[in-house]
Amino acid sequence: MQIERIGTLRAALGECPVWDAAGGQLWMADCRKGLILAVTPDSGRVQSWQLSAPLGSFAFNGEDELVVALKESFALFRPADGSLRTLADIGVSHPNLRLNDGTPLPDGSFVAGTMHIYREAGEAPLGGLYRLDTRGTLARIAQGIGVVNGPALHPDGTHLHVCDSAARTIYRYRMDAQAGLSGREVFADTDALGSAPDGCCFDRDGGLWTALVHAGAVVRFDRDGKLDRRIDVPVAHPASLCFGGDDLTDLYVTSISDSGRLSANGPLDGALLRIRGAGYAGAPRPRCAIRPGA
Repeated sequence: MQIERIGTLRAALGECPVWDAAGGQLWMADCRKGLILAVTPDSGRVQSWQLSAPLGSFAFNGEDELVVALKESFALFRPADGSLRTLADIGVSHPNLRLNDGTPLPDGSFVAGTMHIYREAGEAPLGGLYRLDTRGTLARIAQGIGVVNGPALHPDGTHLHVCDSAARTIYRYRMDAQAGLSGREVFADTDALGSAPDGCCFDRDGGLWTALVHAGAVVRFDRDGKLDRRIDVPVAHPASLCFGGDDLTDLYVTSISDSGRLSANGPLDGALLRIRGAGYAGAPRPRCAIRPGA
């Protein structure tokens, strides 16, 4: 197995890695700076687009757009001309609340959740998990989650896994054909691993990979939530990960140098890493198909 740095990129809060097979690029976000980045792995070349900070997450929408979660709203962004079209707002505002991680669903919709930090003991978190449907209509589909990370759709298409990083727990929901969620159960507890879970992705065998943001490692849980693989990485705070490359066998890992709450100044902190030889191939990720007014 080989772990290498890609280029010289150093993100403050590297998140949301997404592989673009057509372009042969790894897209990601530097959420604290409000940047979307497209990295060409072989050369290390980086293209960047500035949005408002903080940025929560994004996903490819069709062939030429991104759907983006900003602080409290969802929008469509076109990298070719920099245009931004706001679609919906979560309807709640708080200095310590913002949208965070998200993922596309097979029907073309987009799901993203909030993080509500610095809460008092016993204080219920605001926000929740939101679904933006293909018409651009927003609905909250789950709540009571302190810091949403992941979320990740199982290759079976019927289970959505969602991290509550505040609770150091990964939950599994059953998802129906209309993207409704039910039957929440604990899939894995990462407290014994000394970390909250952060970004997630699935391999084709149904294994869930997550970044242990406080423990300098990425891990794999099997279908039953049993830990069966750990890879230590040369950064203090790995934040998210995805599979990429021609056959989806490369594992890309983003990291943190200064998120505002976590910081590290090692030589690779904030870098984009590539792990080769992990022994798994990634599950394909769908694109969104959000077309308001269509």
